[in-house]
Amino acid sequence: MVRVYWLIGRDIVEEEQQGRARADYGTYLLQVLSELLTKRYKKGFSVSTLRDIRQFYLTYSDRLSIHHAVRGELIEISFSLGWIHYRALMRVSRQEARQFYEIEAEKNNWSGRELERQIGSLLFERLAKSKDKEGLLQLAHQGQEINKPEDAIKEPFILEFLGLPESHQLVESKLEAAIIGNLQQFLLELGTGFSFVARQKRLSLDGDNFYADLVFYHVILKCYIVIDIKTHPLTHADLGQIQLYVNYFDREIKQNNDHPTVGLVLCTQRKDEMAKYLLGDSAKQVFTSTYKFHLPTEEELEQELRREIRTIRHRLGEQGEANGE
Repeated sequence: MVRVYWLIGRDIVEEEQQGRARADYGTYLLQVLSELLTKRYKKGFSVSTLRDIRQFYLTYSDRLSIHHAVRGELIEISFSLGWIHYRALMRVSRQEARQFYEIEAEKNNWSGRELERQIGSLLFERLAKSKDKEGLLQLAHQGQEINKPEDAIKEPFILEFLGLPESHQLVESKLEAAIIGNLQQFLLELGTGFSFVARQKRLSLDGDNFYADLVFYHVILKCYIVIDIKTHPLTHADLGQIQLYVNYFDREIKQNNDHPTVGLVLCTQRKDEMAKYLLGDSAKQVFTSTYKFHLPTEEELEQELRREIRTIRHRLGEQGEANGE
């Protein structure tokens, strides 16, 4: 179907490019073609579908390999996904973002609905905003590559699938229960490589019991990831607590072939300066990220992007001072 639609789209575009009041002629062409194809094949060729097919060819006009054959050409078109996927992809205007979603959809076997959700949650923008030009190109051409813990952390995490009110109206146990009840969607939002291990994992120290909210094992990074959920802005106590969990897992639970444990605090507001000074050398193992219960708008993401740029510039300035530059 995908190959057929591409070829139909090519024929439509070639007909339109013959000129003669192109816009009006193009609309007329689609109407006539819709009537002819519907009469012959009964369904599947409405004017709106033909518009999508035309746009499909315009978006992916480079997907063509021609070989000489008895009747002129043998067309080989490499399309790895279904029509429902490409309908979503061709509505992504930025080429690098569209390439990224195509790679990730194929690599992770996303359904059409899952792909639309990831596009709607601006996954590419959330992963790309802290990368330099080289990292952005790599993201566009190779998809998400996870080589170190920070590669697996998003900012923010989008939990709209929970259907919950704003966090100030919640207790942490209710939020945690909602995540467990929607574990499949939560794993999709976490991304590639996460495997669920435990909920409310008990840690016993000096006769006291502590409970880690969620524990995962990352099969690519080869390490445990402990997630602590907070319904308030980050505090120093939250960082101390997650550091305790990370140290405990490193000494009592992880095996010799496991990499160091990673801790992640999900909160309503990060405090980067506080985290930097409190964590020190542990910053490579402990991360903080916010979460939202609605899909971000472009304006919200742009504001977050500007904040990240200011943070990066501040860090570069500190590094320059330390190096005497």
